[in-house]
Amino acid sequence: MFLKDRKTGHLIEVVNINALFNLYEHDIMGRDQVGEELQEPEHYEKADLVFLSGEELPQCWVNPDYRKVRIPNYSY
Repeated sequence: MFLKDRKTGHLIEVVNINALFNLYEHDIMGRDQVGEELQEPEHYEKADLVFLSGEELPQCWVNPDYRKVRIPNYSY
């Protein structure tokens, strides 16, 4: 699977897809797809990655509290 680094715009090949889906993992191993040679795997923060379309990763992949309902605090 390929994602895009939000800072550089480079394509990142996800090496361990299970870490991407694990909401308790904050970073993944991936390979930058720049240049002609195969790059060594590096750590990438999930918060710095987006889909190729620019869409954010789903909350169920990145936020352990995604199911908690946020109730606005209204004071009357």
